[in-house]
Amino acid sequence: MDEQMRSALMALLGLSMVWGCSSTTAPPSEPVLPEEQYIDEYLIGIGDTLQVDVYQQPDLSAVVAVRPDGKITVPVAGEIFVGSRSPEAVSELIVQRLSEYVRSPIVTVTVAGMGSSEYLSRIRVTGAVNQPTSQPYRTGMTVLDVVLEAGGLSDFAAPSRTVIYRKSGERLKVRLDRILRSGDMSTNYPLRAGDVVTVPERIF
Repeated sequence: MDEQMRSALMALLGLSMVWGCSSTTAPPSEPVLPEEQYIDEYLIGIGDTLQVDVYQQPDLSAVVAVRPDGKITVPVAGEIFVGSRSPEAVSELIVQRLSEYVRSPIVTVTVAGMGSSEYLSRIRVTGAVNQPTSQPYRTGMTVLDVVLEAGGLSDFAAPSRTVIYRKSGERLKVRLDRILRSGDMSTNYPLRAGDVVTVPERIF
């Protein structure tokens, strides 16, 4: 094999190696997981079971269930309304009651079991939709998701005036008309537990 032939073969071998390296498939990127969303504060509901611990006072500690009237009965402290209150707020109420009988009580309230308080974290869709609903909250839910699950808009809906009402008092305007007609998702907000989505009716 002459020198010219050897050089040509070496050049071809080099090109094939470069081609092989450049065509190597890159490893798949890590999937982007949806950001978890949690309720800002757990609120006690009917049917919940509460563990009330009074430091160094075992006789005043108890495990109690929240009654249908939203109240619990705690030794010495008596009846206390706890519905839609946080465990921390209930601890403070019990401290106030026990302070009349115990010096500087330290009270801890924890939720030992959940009853129907799941309803406090549901998403509700009201107004001009075909099937107004109360839906269990799921991570990643958006306005469009819940409106579709509510059967879509009724014939009398004014989607441009859709509003999200939040437990914090915040109100978010949603251009549901743009979401449905042109795919403009700029106001297709991710929902939070307890949100109420309202679609008003048109003004004739």
